[in-house]
Amino acid sequence: MDTIFTRGPSLNIRLTLALVLSVTLIFVDHKMDGFKSTRVYLNSLMSPLQYIANLPGLMLSESAQRLTSQEQLLAENQKLNNQLLLMSEKLQQFEVIAKENAQLRELLQAPVRLASKKMVAELMAVDKNPYSQQVVINKGAIDGVYLSQPVIDDNGVVGQVMEVGSTNSRVLLIADVTHAIPVRSLRNDIRFIATGSGALNELYLEHVPHSVDIQEGDTLISSGLGKVFPEGYPVATVKQVVRDESRPFARVIATPLANLDRLRHLLLLWGAEGEPELDTDEKASKPADNEEESSDA
Repeated sequence: MDTIFTRGPSLNIRLTLALVLSVTLIFVDHKMDGFKSTRVYLNSLMSPLQYIANLPGLMLSESAQRLTSQEQLLAENQKLNNQLLLMSEKLQQFEVIAKENAQLRELLQAPVRLASKKMVAELMAVDKNPYSQQVVINKGAIDGVYLSQPVIDDNGVVGQVMEVGSTNSRVLLIADVTHAIPVRSLRNDIRFIATGSGALNELYLEHVPHSVDIQEGDTLISSGLGKVFPEGYPVATVKQVVRDESRPFARVIATPLANLDRLRHLLLLWGAEGEPELDTDEKASKPADNEEESSDA
């Protein structure tokens, strides 16, 4: 019996045409960025579906919170009160230090760092691709989110915004293999480039000479170079330093301070004036901070 599937070109010809068309579309999208606006529209179109898919989890979480026992609530309340007391004591010290720092900057005629705008965002979805470390948050263009905007959590740097939709955005985590961030050691101010390893619990420090003073346990903070991440935010802790003289550089592995595998609430950062520090078109062509930086010996 002659069916509709046996009519027309053969299966081999169809497969060849499909492959050629796919390669052409990939080339146009990668080299010419021809589908940038289409992705934004599709992302905005999928936003309601993502909210609907996230609704059962929110309902279950709300139900579980309502069923929490009174004893657990009292214990958690006591713990939070103790933490609040400790944080208040530290805040008092920080206020004094901040005033002294401002006075010293005035004496040295150095620019004073102004407070920047911040916004809390909530995790909506996690990319299931094992070769990509990305998440989706519930803030988008209508909230002022922009490309390459830095994102942190309560422990350290999480990543930067790589795609912006109307009501949500996609964040590239610092653990992704395509991501890099300039950092410096809090102990001796030596600068490095930390790149993602593809695993949520590891970062690599690139091109570290054997003679560089770096030790296990050193804290790495954002250096502010590259004009993407503000200076001074915690990034990672050095986990392992292997100096093999048969290799041109030392192998340095660091552990991110942010809880990349347990993200829920995130913080979006703006520049000092509440605007992107770089031009949006320029940032769109640089989804990751890959500026090369030489290490200090």
